[in-house]
This record gives sequence, C-alpha cells and structure tokens, in this order.
Amino acid sequence: MSRIARLSDVLINKIAAGEVVERPASVVKELCENSLDAGARTVRVELEGGGVGRITVSDDGHGMNRDDATLCLERHATSKLRELDDLFHIDSMGFRGEAIPAIASVSRFTLHTAEPEAHVGTKVTVEGGGPPVVEDAPPRVGTVITVEDLFFNVPARRKFMRQGATELKHCEESVVRLALAHPEVAFFATHEGHELFASPASEHDPRERIAAALGPASFAHLFPVEERRLGVSVTGYLASPEYTFPNARGLYTFVNRRYIRDRGLISTVQRAFQDFLPAGRQPVVVLHIDVEPRAVDVNVHPQKQEVRFADARGVQDALSAALTRVLRAAPWLGTPEQQAANPPPRDAAHYAHAVERFLTRAQEATWGAPLPTAMDAPGGSAPPRPQGAPYGGGQGGAPPGYGGGFPGPFQGPAMPGRSPAFGEAQPQLNEAPPPGYFAALRPMGLLGSRFHVCEGPGGTLVVLDPHAALERARLTAYLRRLDDGAKAPPPSLFGTTVDLSLAAVKSLVDGREALLMLGVDVEPFGGTALALKAVPAGLEGVDARALLEALSRALPPRSAPLDVTSLAEAVRVMACHAARRASASPLTDAQLRALLGELDRADFTPPCTHGTVVVLEMPLLELERRAR
Repeated sequence: MSRIARLSDVLINKIAAGEVVERPASVVKELCENSLDAGARTVRVELEGGGVGRITVSDDGHGMNRDDATLCLERHATSKLRELDDLFHIDSMGFRGEAIPAIASVSRFTLHTAEPEAHVGTKVTVEGGGPPVVEDAPPRVGTVITVEDLFFNVPARRKFMRQGATELKHCEESVVRLALAHPEVAFFATHEGHELFASPASEHDPRERIAAALGPASFAHLFPVEERRLGVSVTGYLASPEYTFPNARGLYTFVNRRYIRDRGLISTVQRAFQDFLPAGRQPVVVLHIDVEPRAVDVNVHPQKQEVRFADARGVQDALSAALTRVLRAAPWLGTPEQQAANPPPRDAAHYAHAVERFLTRAQEATWGAPLPTAMDAPGGSAPPRPQGAPYGGGQGGAPPGYGGGFPGPFQGPAMPGRSPAFGEAQPQLNEAPPPGYFAALRPMGLLGSRFHVCEGPGGTLVVLDPHAALERARLTAYLRRLDDGAKAPPPSLFGTTVDLSLAAVKSLVDGREALLMLGVDVEPFGGTALALKAVPAGLEGVDARALLEALSRALPPRSAPLDVTSLAEAVRVMACHAARRASASPLTDAQLRALLGELDRADFTPPCTHGTVVVLEMPLLELERRAR
C-alpha cells in the first residue's frame, strides 16, 4: 500500500488558510482587495466581536453571475490570471485564487452577488469548507460577503486569537492601509454599530484621506513628494518634522498601490529624516512607488506584504531623492521672505544642521581654528547638535574634535595626499566609532562629580558622559535581547506594587503582551495599583513608578505589530532608566573599564534618548596651542 496519498480539498484549503487567513484582519484585507479588483467605488466593512464574530464586506463593484460565484470557491480559480506570462505583470490586488476558499474553509461563509441589471441574484453558503449551497437571491448592486464564527472548526487557531480589542485594531489598520492606497474609493468601517473609519472618496486631495487615517491635525503638516525616473515614480506626502510619532505607525509605503513593509524602503525613509527629527521620533509619510509590473515580484509573501524589486537600489535612490528634495527645501517654513521674518527656533533640528554646515565651511577656510565653546554661543550654551553628530548620537556621525561634533576644536581639513581622518568627511550615513576606540582610553579622573576624563590615543583629552554611555550599552543589550526572542535570558526577579494614574494602568494592562516581550511583567493589583513582578537585568531597584509611567506613554498602539521597530521607544525608556540608576554614583575604575568594553561592542545606529557619549575630545596640539 502506498504511503503517499493525495490530500483532500478540505484539508488543502485549511492548510492554505493557515497562510492566508492569519487573523480577522487578513479576511478584511482579502475581501476588500477583491472589492477593489471588482471596480468598487464604495467599500463598507462591518465587524462584530473584533472580527472573530462577524465580518461583512459589501461593495458596489461589477458583481458576479452564478457560475463565477460558485467557481470562486474553488481553489486556484481566479479572474486575474490566464497564462504564465500574466504572473510577470500583475496589476490586480489578488491573483492566486486562494483567499475565498481558504476563508470559507474556516468560517460560516455567505456570498450574495449579482451582475449589473440582473433580474435574479445569487446566494452561496458554505459552512467550514463543506459543499456550497447555491440559491436564488434578490438582485443587488455589487457583492456582499459575510464571514461568521471565524475558526469555529479550528479551535486551536481560535484559541490563539488575541483579545477582541487587539484584533479590532488590526482590522481597522487593514482598512486604513487600503484606504490610503485608493483615495478615489470611499471606505467606511463600523464595529457593532460604532463608526471606526469613514472617508468619502478624496481623489482630488489625498491629504483628506491621510487626515482621516492619521488624525485631522496632520492635514496642515502634509507636503507633496514627487520624483520621476526611468521606470520609477515616487509620489505622496510627508509630514513636516513638527508632526511625528514615537513609533513607525505613521510610515506607509505602497508599491503599485499595494501596502508593503520593505526594510530597504523603511531604512531609506528613516535615513532621509535622520538630520531633521529629534531622537526617538519617527517620520509620518504616505508614499506611492510605481514601477513597471515586470520589475517587481509580488508573489514572494503569503500575505503579499513583501516584494522583490529587479532594481532595489534604483528604487531606494529615487525614494531618497524625493524625500531629500522636500526636506532640504523645508516648505513648512514658508517663502524665503517669510523664513527671514520668522526664523526657526534655535532648538529646531534643521537649525542645528545649518550651524554644522556653517562651521564646516569655516573649518575649510581657517586651518586649525577652534570651534566655539559652549560659552561662546548666545545665552552661554551651545546650539543643540544635529542628530548623530557625536558618538552615540543615534544616527552616526563623528566625535567632537574630529570635525563631526560641537563644541570642540576642529581638526582642520584633510591634508593633500592622505585619506580624511574619521569624521573629517562629514559622513551622512550611519557611522560607528572606530574599532577599539573606547578600550584604548585611559581613565584619569572625575570632573564635576559627573564626567569621566580619559586620555586617548596620541595624547587626546576625552570627556565622557557616564549616563549616556551606560544608556547606549543598556540599549544595545535590550535590543539584542528583543531580537533573540525566546533565546534571551530570563528577566531578573524584582517585585513591588505601584499606584499609577488610571490612563497609565489602562495602557500597561492593554500592552501587557508588549511588556512581556521586553522582559517586564505586570499584573493588575486592584484599583489603580499594579504589581511589578519582573524586570530585565539592569532595572532592579529603579524608581518603579517613574519607569511604568514612562513605559505607559512609550508602548505602541494595540494595532501596531509587536516588533523591534514598534517597541523601540519603550526600549529607549528602559535603557534611560537603567542608566539613571547605574550613574547615580560615580563609577569605579573597574566599572568604567567594563563599560568602555561594552561601548566597543555596542551598536551606535539606533537613536538613544541621551546620545552624546563623547562630550569633548581635544587633540594634544590644540591643548598646546591654547597654552601658549
């Protein structure tokens, strides 16, 4: 007897459902995409029980006749593809023919549809992947699909659904993504009769759709982006640096109108903004990238949220050029006359960036001239550094004293015939300290009961901020723990009970899953009290109330996927509080030596709350010049 057997259609559909139907939001996405492919001008989504109880998607598209309504329930039956060559220039949202049969196999499924001007409609009912029941129905415009009791026949899958509020947020986000991609289509979503999202068609001003999705306050901050190159078009809107989020929930990239989470695209956006945003803030952008369908493979991910470009570098370059042009022009400052009449505040990121460019030109004109000290600046304090100027600034850059920081002396322009020293070239991309830089420092003493003074290679004087150094080391450790996931060491035990504000308690309880990923375990303790049961190593003994209040404001919204990007702000909060406790008293020589070793192994790319590790670095020649 053969040991290999063909799987039944029911089992095949349930296996496919494991990939296609990850959660209720997946059903919303697939059904709405079918509505868009059907030419709908209005899409309505009605939800109950967070989408697990019921999902109804109705549209005013072209509908289906009886044969098509029955055939769409068969796996790999689709109107989007006919021949092999069609796979290489896909211009529809769906194309595999898997979604409808997969959804019907794990729910109580009803489809009601009719073609335009038909006298009789069609109703098809399927329960848990069983045989379809087809019957006449009143004619209607477009199609209505109702999915009830999702995963009722797959109890293991249903058991692992998150709370209804969490699933509802994911469903709402699915609608928002499709609405942003198709401003010419009206989208409406409700949950148990309460409105979640409502946006009429806004094809003439897509900013209205963005404001509906991200909040009315975003409208005034949106500025158009456009770049057209051979084979690549980038259009959309970015928000001025005054309108940002603490996480990446406002970063939307679409490729040929399909929402995509591509690491290369996200990194390109973040690099473009790195000199314009303060540490810990993320840009708000809605960007549409249009390429020739043959130049992108959309068939590389079960949920079609990833693509593969034929020329990924070319797409990223076009995206970078589009964003950089708008950011450098700073249109939110108004006309040149308005800019002159209303100069930006001195603490603006673009002001600090302009200061550094001016000082760079001064360096080229004056050999060895020192930078202004902190007391030389108006008001007796130095202008803020642009993000990433000194070591640890969060987005790379050179240390003070090497042409990349402020204050501190200039090293002078590079001599002819030699490569620029580290930092002299004013790098624009992420930079890290040279290998072994911190381990080569020799501690000499403590300055002002706070800063550690060290001797660097070649007799340089180096001043370190221990809080920023400890924060950078802890941030790296916590991010690596988060990356390791289950492989990370268990959190250190630490128990206490804390009274918090009602808003903080609600945020922490709702975000308990995110906290557990961070190694923080909390439980309700009655009223507005929480029991803090465990924290990661390094946070034992911290001010528990201050830590939890800060974490309650830093946790991502429930609709956000829980990953390193969405949890980055919370990790920064933890690192800062761990450093605050550790730096409360001066470090011993042994502790400082250990910390310097950690800094050489640290990742200086992610932004840090207090990023300036090297406060000052002054070469011996500059010390001698000043002593004359």
